[in-house]
Amino acid sequence: MNGLAGTTFGMLERSMEFLWAKQTAILDNIANAETPNYKTKTVTFEETFEKKLLAAQRSANPRQAVRDVLENLTWDVWEDGESVELNDNGVNVTEQSVELIRNAYQLSQVYRSITGNLSIMRAAVNG
Repeated sequence: MNGLAGTTFGMLERSMEFLWAKQTAILDNIANAETPNYKTKTVTFEETFEKKLLAAQRSANPRQAVRDVLENLTWDVWEDGESVELNDNGVNVTEQSVELIRNAYQLSQVYRSITGNLSIMRAAVNG
């Protein structure tokens, strides 16, 4: 991560990557709604991200610690063992559809933030 982009772009980049991974998992879930024994995939990121950022803020060099968190943080994908269908399938299509819409709104906000930050940088460069 370079100095020009800084932590703001790093956070936006990681958020976008996470949301794409989450969207992929949701789409896999919906596509496999009729597959016997398929278990719902869930992607988590926020809790781990928050804990690591709080720890980084308390370190001796918080700026570098936050950059290290942004560069090394990953998300977890886990399968829910609960079945909702007679064929032992764990996908609730309605729930997944709502989650897909929520994820799309979150992606939209990240894109809007990136665009806004780029506009500010462009204005600063152009004067």
